[in-house]
Amino acid sequence: MHWLHQLPRHWHKKSALTVALWPMEMLYRLALFTRHLLYALGLRSSQTVNATVIVVGNIVAGGGGKTPLTIALVQRLKQQGLKVGVVSRGYGRSAQDVQMVQANSSPEQVGDEPLLIHRKCQVPVAVGAKRVDAARQLLIEHPEVNILVCDDGLQHWALKRDIEICVMDSMGIGNGRLLPAGPLREAWPRKVDLLLHTHNRSMTEGFE
Repeated sequence: MHWLHQLPRHWHKKSALTVALWPMEMLYRLALFTRHLLYALGLRSSQTVNATVIVVGNIVAGGGGKTPLTIALVQRLKQQGLKVGVVSRGYGRSAQDVQMVQANSSPEQVGDEPLLIHRKCQVPVAVGAKRVDAARQLLIEHPEVNILVCDDGLQHWALKRDIEICVMDSMGIGNGRLLPAGPLREAWPRKVDLLLHTHNRSMTEGFE
């Protein structure tokens, strides 16, 4: 639907469209509340893996600079002598199964950002719709890895994390509304270990 592509233009302010989307925002809020409740009651649980997990994500829809930050973080960790791997969902890929990114992988197979990270950082990268499965497969194939950086996934609670880094660009939280009436994936503020501000929303600018 064409109007969906116009939504980001309205996320900076209150408008007739964002007001009209209030019922859908309430449904999204209810879904988030239900999900929180399932985890709080122990009906769902976060799974641990045999590595320290650092999640780099954001609380708004869109890029916000997560991937460039992930690249910079991985390179810094490597410089410190740590064995680093990266886990990503691999948005835009044609498959849902877990795959290890190879130098000759295509964006259709593994997604643009994971392929970029692998080529720039030269570390093991695994993609999968279920990040827990991707993390476990990476650690099976590369048991030397002791730090896992999760590119995106701040809202992917199935993978237990040790450190959360939230990236926020110049849009900030916009109009402060949840999707689709605003840009927020979840209510803000929320507790994170580190909040970093960037100045653009490009995923790959400066890294091509």
